[in-house]
Amino acid sequence: MTLTIEIYKHNKEERIARTWGTTARGLPYVEEAITNAGDWLIGGDLEVIEPIKYNDGLDQYRLSPAQLREEFARRNADAVFAFQLRNPVHNGHALLMTDTRRRLLEMGYKNPVLLLHPLGGFTKADDVPLSVRMKQHEKVLEEGVLNPESTVVAIFPSPMHYAGPTEVQWHAKARINAGANFYIVGRDPAGMGHPTEKRDLYDADHGKKVLSMAPGLERLNILPFKVAAYDTKHNKMNFFDPSRKEDFLFISGTKMRSLAKNRESPPDGFMCPGGWKVLVEYYDSLAPPEGSSKLREAVAA
Repeated sequence: MTLTIEIYKHNKEERIARTWGTTARGLPYVEEAITNAGDWLIGGDLEVIEPIKYNDGLDQYRLSPAQLREEFARRNADAVFAFQLRNPVHNGHALLMTDTRRRLLEMGYKNPVLLLHPLGGFTKADDVPLSVRMKQHEKVLEEGVLNPESTVVAIFPSPMHYAGPTEVQWHAKARINAGANFYIVGRDPAGMGHPTEKRDLYDADHGKKVLSMAPGLERLNILPFKVAAYDTKHNKMNFFDPSRKEDFLFISGTKMRSLAKNRESPPDGFMCPGGWKVLVEYYDSLAPPEGSSKLREAVAA
C-alpha cells in the first residue's frame, strides 16, 4: 500500500487563533501542545497497524468508532444519543439521560441506546482522574441509576481544550463517526473564562448555533441540555423549575469535590451511594491520616 504524505509549515499563531479565537496568554495546553511543538506538520493517509494500548485497566472502554457502531448494531439500537462529561455522574445527569431516552421513545423509536462518553484526555487539574471516574460510572450502572441494557460506556480519548464553538464541532463529528444521531448539548459547550479578562471567552449560545449550521453535521440532531438541581422539597435531583427557584440547590462540580474531600455527605438522592463512596475513597487516598498507612473508611452518601 502506497501512503500519500503531505508536509505543512506549522503556523502556530494562526492555529491558536483559529482554535480559540484569540492568542491571549494563558489558554489551556497551548504551551504543551502547540508552542513547544515542531515547526512542521505531517498529514496524509493513515494505516492502523494495531490499536494503541495503555495497559491501565481501562483499555476495554477504549472502543474505536467502528467497535461502537458494531456494539450499537448488536444491541439493535434504532437511535443512539451521546452524552459527554468530565465529572462523576450524579443523579441530575442520570435524570437528563433517562428523560432523553423517554423522549426518544415518545418520538417513536423502539430501542434508543445511550453512549456515555467521558473525556479521557486532558481535563482541568483539579478534576477527578479518569480511572476514578470510570470506577464511579461502573457503580452508577451496578446500582441501576442508568440501565446497563441501554447504556454503552466508552472513553472518548480527546483532550479538553475549552475551545468553545470550534471544539464542539469536533465533539459532534466524532460522535457521528461513532454512530450517534442525537447529541445532548448544554449552554456554552466547551466554554471557559477569558484567560486575562474578567468575562467569558465565548458567547454562551454560539456553540449550539454553530452545530446547527456547520457542514457535515446535518445528520446529528441536537438535544438541549435541561438544567437539573437538587430539589429540597422532594429530596431528589429534579429539573429546575423557575417558578419555585427557592426550593432548588445547585451543587457544582467544585462543591461536589469539596464535599468528598472533607468526607461530608451530599443531600440524599444527589448520587448513588456506591458512586459517592468511590469519590470519598479517592480523596482519602490522597491524604491518609497522619501516622497511619491505612485509608479511612468511606462515608456512604
